[in-house]
Amino acid sequence: MRYALRAEIRYDYGAPSVSGRTALRLVPADLPGLQRCTWSRLTADPAPAEVTERADFFGNTVTEMAFRTASQATVFRLGAEVERLGAAPSLDLSPPLQGLAGQIAAQTGLGPQAPHHFLGPSPRVRADPGFAAFARETVGDAAGGGDTVLVAMRTLGARLHAEMRFDVHATTVETDPAEALAARHGVCQDFSHVLIGALRALGVPAGYVSGYLRTDPPPGSPRLTGADAMHAWVMAWCGPQAGWVEYDPTNDTLAGPDHLRVAVGRDYDDAAPVRGVLRSAGAQASLQRVDVVPLGSAA
Repeated sequence: MRYALRAEIRYDYGAPSVSGRTALRLVPADLPGLQRCTWSRLTADPAPAEVTERADFFGNTVTEMAFRTASQATVFRLGAEVERLGAAPSLDLSPPLQGLAGQIAAQTGLGPQAPHHFLGPSPRVRADPGFAAFARETVGDAAGGGDTVLVAMRTLGARLHAEMRFDVHATTVETDPAEALAARHGVCQDFSHVLIGALRALGVPAGYVSGYLRTDPPPGSPRLTGADAMHAWVMAWCGPQAGWVEYDPTNDTLAGPDHLRVAVGRDYDDAAPVRGVLRSAGAQASLQRVDVVPLGSAA
């Protein structure tokens, strides 16, 4: 499936920002056999004084922009064409939970995709008794669990989807995922962090994926411009044969053709779409608009 992608992120400041530096992870990734970004253009208004591009430890493309002129607002705009090549796995090649530890130990590399980086606590997903309890109640423990790793992930995700309420007003980007689990509400970031915490409590390496999601309107309703979304989901290492498998707990589905990956990491901190510092004062407001349109479609 080939898509035309348009995204706009706007920040309005209570007082003019006189300088700032921003790191952006917004450009869709090139992933052999899974996804190809054939064209992209990332701009800002006002125009930045400096623009540099680099790859971070996990291989994510990071565009850094420096601003030195006073501005009441900043708007980032992305245009891209993306081809989504891979489909969700149709076979379960993952081992039983109790066999995963030995397979992780057998992995001797420490490259960006090594499962060892995704096993322990991370800045946003600390070890918490609530994650372990949720995991044990749902699938048992890793020592005695007969489920495969993929089945365990899907079972945990299905329970989250059934019990957690999606609520854009319930949490903020700084909310502790243990609090979101206890309250049973949040947004895609919270769903993903909770699932990551539960999987790690079972000894399953799990990480955070940020990207864009193509959404469908209700039956009989037209598509609205800007109605698609920046989104987050989870990747879990399901053994050497299956490798990394991506799953969307917010929607209880394996990541498929409508999920366009941008960045990965241990949690949100490693894959945040926009991070930066600026000199300003007062409140700040933001607005996002995303369109993921199949090429050849007027929708």
